[in-house]
Amino acid sequence: MTTHRPILSTLITTSLALTLTACVDKQAQQADGNTITVSSTTSDCLVSTNSTTSGTVQFSITNNGEKTTEFYLLGSDGLRIVSEKENIAPGQTADLTVSLQPGEYYTACKPGMRGENVGTAAFTVTGDPVELTGEQKELYEQAVANYVNFAKNEVGELLPQVEKFATAYMNGDDEKARELYATTRTHYERIEPIAEALGILDPRIDYREIDYLAEAELLEQDDPTFTEWLGFHRIEKDLWVPAADALHPDGSSAHDGWSASSEEDRQRIGQTLINDVQALYDEIHSSTFAEDQQLNITSVSNGAAALLEEIAVGKVTGEENWWSHRDLWDFQANLEGSRIAFDLVAPIASAESEENAQLVETIDTAFNDLQAELDQYGSYEEGFTPYNEVSEEQRKELTTKLDAVREPLSQLTATLVD
Repeated sequence: MTTHRPILSTLITTSLALTLTACVDKQAQQADGNTITVSSTTSDCLVSTNSTTSGTVQFSITNNGEKTTEFYLLGSDGLRIVSEKENIAPGQTADLTVSLQPGEYYTACKPGMRGENVGTAAFTVTGDPVELTGEQKELYEQAVANYVNFAKNEVGELLPQVEKFATAYMNGDDEKARELYATTRTHYERIEPIAEALGILDPRIDYREIDYLAEAELLEQDDPTFTEWLGFHRIEKDLWVPAADALHPDGSSAHDGWSASSEEDRQRIGQTLINDVQALYDEIHSSTFAEDQQLNITSVSNGAAALLEEIAVGKVTGEENWWSHRDLWDFQANLEGSRIAFDLVAPIASAESEENAQLVETIDTAFNDLQAELDQYGSYEEGFTPYNEVSEEQRKELTTKLDAVREPLSQLTATLVD
């Protein structure tokens, strides 16, 4: 799912060059020990300072509002997500640990997890660029390189699958398109945090209707060609047409302002999806992708946690694939993507201390327990149970197993930079 995006059109014109390197200096991070508090409310996102020094920074975000919220650290263009903390419940405090190089950023919150960001503010990181040295540098850089290679492979598999899926949809072969829908999405869901970091592409590819409608004007400001709901979920609704009395997750009518796409619409929507995934492929395969996205070891670790938040926000609730009920395919793919990112950083964390090794073992066991729970509902080969057939009690058990991974995994990044 994608229930969130940075919409900062008014900030796009602020072009401040970032001079960033992909790695961070652990000793410098230890010296800094920065903790910055954030208060998220319905109408604001109050950050305790608008500047800090380069190295490890921990944002401690408290949700003082009435809706579940998210916190973003955005790049100088105001669009690209450098790092984020999702799914912070009212009254809850959550930490986001990041490694920052000098440059200009923005902070923002999104109460309710859809619509325009609130409290957008400039945030400056001063100090000298820092780099790793020695064996640590090699380990961290290799983990990032492996993560990028994983993303390249997934988007490489995604593109031809999308071409088959979209072609079936454009040709009116709905049975074939329905058959391909869930398995095609798995390649996207495994790398969702990377796709989300690339500005407008994720909204074009994976926004649900209610999220698009909540941000339509702002999305068009960011991308003047983005004037209608697009992507996987637009096609999903055409393939699984809702009943006349069906409702969206927010309780609004499924047919209010919507009608099934015409043949002409299908040609445009299907080809646009192919073009957008091609653009995603090109971005990830760029020779400067890791540098452009400021990827470092915390990006990999935080990426593992972000994918579990994707499950918690949309899959386990059944809201992601509201019309097709193919949520467990996405659940499995998010879980796999998270596990791969975790496996890349786990040996590095374990080698640091016995305490870290214990944490890694706890996470590993919880991952296995969650996978065993999910295995009860099927597989890619056999298909998964439609999510509307998963009982409330079963959903609670999946949530319990999911939370058992999320909590210790949220501590992993700090072990890499403490």
